Amino acid sequence: MKNKILLAVGAHPDDMEFGASGTVAKWTKEGATAYYVICTDGSRGSEDPKMTHEKLVKIRREEQEVAARVLGVKKVFFLNHTDTQLVADLVLKEEIAKIIRTVKPDIVITMDPTFYYTSKLDNADSGFVNHTDHRAAALATMDACFPLARDRLTFPHLEKQGLKPHKVTELWLTSFEKEDYLVDISDTFKTKIKALSLHKSQFIDFPAIEKRMTKRARRLGKKKGYKFAENFIRIKLP
Repeated sequence: MKNKILLAVGAHPDDMEFGASGTVAKWTKEGATAYYVICTDGSRGSEDPKMTHEKLVKIRREEQEVAARVLGVKKVFFLNHTDTQLVADLVLKEEIAKIIRTVKPDIVITMDPTFYYTSKLDNADSGFVNHTDHRAAALATMDACFPLARDRLTFPHLEKQGLKPHKVTELWLTSFEKEDYLVDISDTFKTKIKALSLHKSQFIDFPAIEKRMTKRARRLGKKKGYKFAENFIRIKLP
């Protein structure tokens, strides 16, 4: 991955830590340049009765900045849409396309926009509904990669600003159910857990989170003979 450029797009601070941070850390260690885009302000993610929206935005931004540094991420772009209200409209798509044209990534990572819910996760007795912001961020990112950032007659004002069209080579989607492409994160799993742990505002019982993430990474890794792995849907773009 030396000299490659990676852009990871999540809806909230901590999204990419859960799904892709072992891979991000692996690639930056190998010489890639990584960037983050966080689409919302994370202002709804707290059960603390004394927490305010304004205070939480500041806390979560700081947590994300520190976690990104641990992973070797060069810069985090914050789009600051209101948490839980993200919509995959042309405004969001243009914001992401603009960043794509700015940093010119070879690979873009986001979530799977087709993943709405699961009745069981990792063979557990319970499942979950995928957050509306996750789906919106993923769909907007997919559309920004293809065709919006690629086509010069889309957003012509960006080209006038010097942001020429850019073709993303690959789109990687973090996936809970479709086990398509596994990345060996045996050497960076501890870094992943460290980065995730820095989102202190989000965890009442982080040891339980670490246990769950370890179990999943070990199960995925076993399929390929790795100690730990992360799972993606890998799409090579035309």
